[in-house]
Amino acid sequence: MAVGVFDSGLGGLTVLNALEKRLPDVPFVYFGDNKHAPYGVRDADDVYNLTTAAVERLWEAGCDLVILACNTASAAALRRMQESWIPRDKRVLGVFVPLIEALTERQWGDNSPPREVAVKHVALFATPATVRSRAFQRELAFRAIGVDVEAQACGGVVDAIEEGDMILAEALVRSHVEALQRKMPSPDAAILGCTHYPIMEEVFQDALGEDVKVFSQANIVAESFADYLARRPEFIGSGTQSMFLTTGDPKKVSARATQFMRRKVEFQSA
Repeated sequence: MAVGVFDSGLGGLTVLNALEKRLPDVPFVYFGDNKHAPYGVRDADDVYNLTTAAVERLWEAGCDLVILACNTASAAALRRMQESWIPRDKRVLGVFVPLIEALTERQWGDNSPPREVAVKHVALFATPATVRSRAFQRELAFRAIGVDVEAQACGGVVDAIEEGDMILAEALVRSHVEALQRKMPSPDAAILGCTHYPIMEEVFQDALGEDVKVFSQANIVAESFADYLARRPEFIGSGTQSMFLTTGDPKKVSARATQFMRRKVEFQSA
């Protein structure tokens, strides 16, 4: 009954942690493509090829249902995968839609026409590849009208987090927030459009100010996925063991993951 969770590196552990708390009886197999991280600087074809390879590995581990806990993969690869690659007996879900549903106060599966919502000015912080894809704006347009989105490509933040350099990560976050505010001085809300960014959520909030509502993905995705699983239990796979897989150095990745999760985490080679 295992479910796969994929990210280009360690950021998806924020989603995994929320999923484990929400669904303690479900075994999760986490796959981090640390060898090729970060994805945010890669082109769409590269992201697609790396993501499909990772998803196939999770299918081999008995995970018929895989969550792309990576905004870049969700933005640059998921639609193409769903249109032409994923077989009928498998499912791959992204992390964008639950976030937009929360932002627009919609229930899952609400396919009514787009309407005006309370939030009018939204700051989007994401990787360069996610910003280039415009996937967030495209999905938002299906659900809301009259929302101004200003995107800020946050180069370097993921690299700093992956290397454990939180001083540099904080400095970069504050620099990117300042750059965003020069374009949109008073956003109503801010989207942390990368699963690495919740690690820096307090810094984003402090830099933006207390009047800006910051939407972070982990808990939102966990709640949405629990609802999905209740409705579609047939996609729970045959795997029974939780495990952590990486394309990187298992010892190094395990050490970093243990810091992030605040419990011992042991990765094995994928």
